[in-house]
Amino acid sequence: MPALSLLSRLSTDRQLRNADFRRFWFSSTLTNFGAQITLLALPICAALLLHATPAQMGTLAAVGSLLFSLPTGVLLDRSRRLPVMLASDAMVALSLASVPFAWWQGWLSVHWLYAVQFMLGTGFVVGGSAEQIFLTFLVGRDGLIDAQSKLGATESASRLLGPGIAGLLVQALGAPVAILCNVAGFTVSLWNLRRIRTREPQPQPPQSHVLRDVAEGLKFVWSQPVLRLLAWTSACWHLLFYGYTALYVLFATRVLGMSPGLMGTSQMLGGAGVLLSSLLLKPLTRRFGSGGAIAAGLCISCLGFMLMPTIPRDLLGSRAATAAAYAGVVFCLDCGGTLFFLPYLALRQRVTPDALLGRMTSTMRFMTVAVAPIGAAGAGALAERLGVRGGLTVVAAGALLLTLTTLFGTRLHRIRQ
Repeated sequence: MPALSLLSRLSTDRQLRNADFRRFWFSSTLTNFGAQITLLALPICAALLLHATPAQMGTLAAVGSLLFSLPTGVLLDRSRRLPVMLASDAMVALSLASVPFAWWQGWLSVHWLYAVQFMLGTGFVVGGSAEQIFLTFLVGRDGLIDAQSKLGATESASRLLGPGIAGLLVQALGAPVAILCNVAGFTVSLWNLRRIRTREPQPQPPQSHVLRDVAEGLKFVWSQPVLRLLAWTSACWHLLFYGYTALYVLFATRVLGMSPGLMGTSQMLGGAGVLLSSLLLKPLTRRFGSGGAIAAGLCISCLGFMLMPTIPRDLLGSRAATAAAYAGVVFCLDCGGTLFFLPYLALRQRVTPDALLGRMTSTMRFMTVAVAPIGAAGAGALAERLGVRGGLTVVAAGALLLTLTTLFGTRLHRIRQ
């Protein structure tokens, strides 16, 4: 019966009948699973193999390609997006492959990881923007919420299984070899994306200078009230999240005393949070609108930020209880973060004309992520003075302030379309 139900859904769902969407979805799944390995293995390389300080961990989280965000939008408005996606994924794969190579040659250092993180940031900024726009072209504006829900479901699977697999790989093989497994996933994804037959029309030749197009993207986002509000809220959230990202591996391994395997297993519960958010997305959006769903995600993630620094090393005298508490907090963070960003992404696409999609996407990325390095570096500097738990406490206070300001000082939760 489950098989018949799946076949019936496949025959009636327009997106699932689209072979190119299935290929896009499969590659997204592969890279999501690979990202879980990188998210755990790369900071573990720094924290455990290279004995990085909190300030160095903050710098590692802060390093990125934010300077390329604005011109990227002009590039995407002037070219087809699929070749850009392929080139970006290839760059990410090569950058990751350099980590195990450098480790085996005895060259690996924190500064090497800084360079790799910069290349990864470039690839994710360019490729991620191209994927969002290509998805709009592939499924249409009216299909965005449904497509994002499908992608969110497979992302939840990667979050449910990926951290545990990553933790076991790091524990058994070491972080550099675990990263090599991610390289294999990107290679398969590249082969799969090359099989997409849908071709976008070639954009019209540019009629204006690059700098003028960049200025137009900034002007459009700033003059659109919904986009301006989304940019402000997301920028503050990224500031806090990158501060958390800079410290969570140090907190789990050095403060709570968790091994990479136990840490990865505990983080698997976060996948259940992503799954829950993907299931809640449609009913919440229908009942409260896109803004209401975004506000709900903001509140849930705030709860996670606030609970994280309260976890003791041996809760109730048990390391297992500590791991369970850590898993519960990750559940809140992943559920809230996914519920925040899926309707956020769909809403900003729906209010933007086709001709400005590339510039809007890159401008929003620039406005929201440009402050992220400040959060990461700031959290690392605070942890040097206050300890890792103290740095996370400051992040929690910022999350509470952001949530209260957004709920009572803006109209975000009232936006329905």
